[in-house]
Amino acid sequence: MPSLKTYKRITVKIGSALLVDRTSGLKREWLASMADDIATLAEGGADVLVVSSGAIALGRTILGLGKRALKLEESQAAAAVGQIALSGAWAEELGRKGLKSGQILVTLGDTEERRRYLNARATISTLLKMNAVPVINENDTVATSEIRYGDNDRLAARVATMMGSDLLVLLSDIDGLYTAPPAIDPNAKFIPVVDRITSDIEAMAGGAASELSRGGMRTKIDAGKIATAAGTAMIITAGTRLSPLMAIERGERATLFRPSGNPVKGYKTWIAGQLEPAGRLTVDTGAVGALLQGKSLLPAGVKLVSGNFSRGDTVAILSPEGREIARGLVAYDAADAVRIAGLKTAEIETVLGYEARSAMIHRDDLVVSHTDKVAVQAEG
Repeated sequence: MPSLKTYKRITVKIGSALLVDRTSGLKREWLASMADDIATLAEGGADVLVVSSGAIALGRTILGLGKRALKLEESQAAAAVGQIALSGAWAEELGRKGLKSGQILVTLGDTEERRRYLNARATISTLLKMNAVPVINENDTVATSEIRYGDNDRLAARVATMMGSDLLVLLSDIDGLYTAPPAIDPNAKFIPVVDRITSDIEAMAGGAASELSRGGMRTKIDAGKIATAAGTAMIITAGTRLSPLMAIERGERATLFRPSGNPVKGYKTWIAGQLEPAGRLTVDTGAVGALLQGKSLLPAGVKLVSGNFSRGDTVAILSPEGREIARGLVAYDAADAVRIAGLKTAEIETVLGYEARSAMIHRDDLVVSHTDKVAVQAEG
């Protein structure tokens, strides 16, 4: 496991169960130890960004709402109370170490829509230039199920790639990736290093590990796909101990996901990190081969169009077997895409009645997924 001191910009995601106890509220001793770790990394010259869960969990404790299921408006009210308490606690503990902090609340649209994405990046960049630690969370006071991330693993990956972090650390109650859920399968083997996320790695993802964690291994693997494709390494480790970042330095158990050797950059990082494609295009084997060679997607290779998307939206491209192989910004509305799917370029104008683009998705607006099979190093 590489030393954290070798990384220049680190995004750390903290799960709710690490920060909040349902009975006693905020775990102040743990938060203080986390601030110590962040200060140590900052003293070494690293930028540290925090993606912190816990607003709803802390708010419901403060409001005395117990463990019952909450209605949407109750969750949002709990988030409103929890966010101000949580940001105050972060400011106090980081301030004790001589660090400034700033709160950033985002929704899914803030990183999915290009203009808002650039605005969020500019704000966070300015905080870092001012030597303030950005503390980021989903804005649970306004986000509903239709417009939310739903987990901070993928939000953290989106933040890490948006800000050019070279490492993403997911702190949770899970100490790494196993060949099967260890709580269910006693023969599950721990995997210390993943060179590339393949379908076999994805199949190892289990369910959520605690009632406070909305993520689980599934979303951590999804986060890894976003991060590693953009050249960001990722570590999954348990955050339940005090000073969990320094625990990584001591060599305690963690899984390292290596970054891609050919990461996407700049504009394509935004495309690759899109979480919710507006539609899907299923293509034939010939189109798969062309895409893997860096070519554009032509209508002739499209066999099935699904979704209600508009020109410029992000769509997923699926192989004949249904596996996602790429994402890109589509050049046609869904209705026109349906009409020209399977047609040769020369036939498009006749069908649509106007001169149109030859590519369904141009290669400059397209990012191919890494689909190579790769072995993982298993322990034991």
